[in-house]
Amino acid sequence: MLEYFSLGWMSVEVIASVIAGFIIGKSFALLAFGGDSVIELISAYAVLGYLRKSSRGISDIESESEGTEKIATLLLFLLMPVIAGGAIYSFHLGIEPKASLLGIAVAVGAVIIMPIVWKEKKRIGTDGNIPPLTIDAIESATCFFMSVALLGGLLINFFLHITWADYVATVIILGFVALEIRESIEDIRAK
Repeated sequence: MLEYFSLGWMSVEVIASVIAGFIIGKSFALLAFGGDSVIELISAYAVLGYLRKSSRGISDIESESEGTEKIATLLLFLLMPVIAGGAIYSFHLGIEPKASLLGIAVAVGAVIIMPIVWKEKKRIGTDGNIPPLTIDAIESATCFFMSVALLGGLLINFFLHITWADYVATVIILGFVALEIRESIEDIRAK
């Protein structure tokens, strides 16, 4: 049930981040957050598939899980230059990011929801000896920390009209994505 909830919430994060970051306002921090949410959505889907096959006793789910993890790592790696390049291009063109209430709402939602999801995935993964769920918990933790940076940047931009706060939040989010990539690569090498 936790993975189904995670899939649902990640879908909300992706849709709201794209609408708020691209259509309503111009926020690369929101787009970076939404891009990472796409990766988390893929990961949650893979873990759900792993759990469903594991409960039915299907063998060779480990290699499928590893393949999905490699794809998610590659997507994260490709996400970084896209978001960074877009933010640099936007900055040099003088595009002023705008914070929206929808963006703030999705960031607040993530700040509230992700610590709960993170701790539950970690607890269940550890108690049940389910490594993919424990790894997925790390991505949920990363999402929480990203959402704190995102919320800070959006609130500063919204209330104080300091537009460069969005670029600072984007850099912080990209830092978390880089850490997530490193952890994923270390995990793949450990296998």
